[in-house]
Amino acid sequence: MPREVRGVPQQTVSATTLAHVDDPVYVSELPDSLARPDAHDKTDKQDDDTQWEFDPSNPRNWSALKKWTATTLVSFYTFLAPLGSSMMAPGLPDIALRYHITNPTVLALTLCVFLLSLAVGPLFIAPLSEMYGRVWVLHVGNLVFLIFNLACALAPTAGTFVGFRFLAGFAGSTPLAIGGGVISDLFAERDRASAMALYTMGPLIGPAIGPVIGGFISQSVGTQYVFYLITGLCGLAAVLAIPLLRETYAPFIRLRKSKHPTDPEKKAAAHTSAPQVPANKWNYLWVNISRPMLILTRSFICFVLSLYMIAASAIYYLMFATFPNLFSEVYHWSVGIGGLAYVGLGIGFLLSALLGAKISDKLYSRLVAKNDGRGKPEMRVPALIFGSFFVPVGLLWYGWSAQAGIHWIMPIIGTSIYGFGLMTTFLPIQLYLVDAFVYSASAIAAASFFRSFLGFVFPLFGEQMFNALGYGWGNTLLGGLAIVIGIPFPIWIYYAGERIRSRSALFQRPAESAGCLA
Repeated sequence: MPREVRGVPQQTVSATTLAHVDDPVYVSELPDSLARPDAHDKTDKQDDDTQWEFDPSNPRNWSALKKWTATTLVSFYTFLAPLGSSMMAPGLPDIALRYHITNPTVLALTLCVFLLSLAVGPLFIAPLSEMYGRVWVLHVGNLVFLIFNLACALAPTAGTFVGFRFLAGFAGSTPLAIGGGVISDLFAERDRASAMALYTMGPLIGPAIGPVIGGFISQSVGTQYVFYLITGLCGLAAVLAIPLLRETYAPFIRLRKSKHPTDPEKKAAAHTSAPQVPANKWNYLWVNISRPMLILTRSFICFVLSLYMIAASAIYYLMFATFPNLFSEVYHWSVGIGGLAYVGLGIGFLLSALLGAKISDKLYSRLVAKNDGRGKPEMRVPALIFGSFFVPVGLLWYGWSAQAGIHWIMPIIGTSIYGFGLMTTFLPIQLYLVDAFVYSASAIAAASFFRSFLGFVFPLFGEQMFNALGYGWGNTLLGGLAIVIGIPFPIWIYYAGERIRSRSALFQRPAESAGCLA
């Protein structure tokens, strides 16, 4: 198994080797000169890695301004797809009238099909960023997202509308699949929490403020203009990001530099020794695209963290499907005012972004200090356990206050508590995946798959469940699910995670995790 130096595989001059660095079958098929490099090659590689550590083109060595510019642009990209997923929610009655939809499940599908493609997209897109770099995959994804949102605005039938929504979600999943990897590229393990908090706010705050804006747009000029607004925001993001955002994926940058070295001696060495892309490019592509599912099925830690994200996110999207009925029928709010029901979630997310990142940093720093200055991914877990207690509390508060029909502020407070817990748990999960896995973008894509897929499924039966159980017992059921999954499993990961990671090639080695670039 090839070792890594500071998280970059020794054969980083080739995207091929990067694609298969933890595939023992592939390594066994390499020529001896690549699978078992001699001592001279190892020395050259160590010299190259030492030079890379201080290279100005290394994203870890960029100025703070350049790092945070890249982080902000990627976060803006990441904000757009979740915004697009929910902004049309208050306008569902208008969609039903426009396309003559009478079946409530079909109407919910127009909203939730977007989440199905958000689940599928990262499985294909994240590995592409590890083959061809991050930046142009992000740009192309945003431009395709723009095109299909414009198509949604002009769709003539319900069938074409649902189809365009699916394709828009697939393209919009690009920054969700890649963004965590960009944060890993830019920031060392100890500096990551604040940047990850900004990035994570996009997928959570977008669905919260989307219905607020969408409610007033739908009521005043029609739901069609919701899609025009998203199209305009995508255009703005492209105008800002295309000239300012630079490539951050270190292996891709090093590969590019190896093809155009300024030193003549290095140029000759690269020409004679650089591994070549295999003749079977379809197999090469398949190995990369299948990596997220490989991680999901062969890493129980990734599966468990994905399971918790499933529960929390599916409940989150279930709220979106039930808010319009609750606040229009119980509290008699109009479509425009009904969008304000989502503000509670947004307040919870903002409080978590301000406090949750600080709590996560302090807990992590304290544990690192107790461990002689050496960080471990499991040191992210206490912040996850802390946040997981707020999720069921918020659900119970929201459900039983809505069931009783008491003042509207009470269910809003419940959603704020839930939003705080949701964001506080998402941040350490993302940080753990970035810190622990060799291919962080693929690991995050694997975790996002189930999260978005169940986010698609839950709202389809949400109305029927709450009709049968009521808001009180329905949310009690969901809160119990959050307790069963969200508390025992993180405690188990905290105590057993390091032992499990040490037995798998999918994870960083303990000495390397702090320098993971992928």
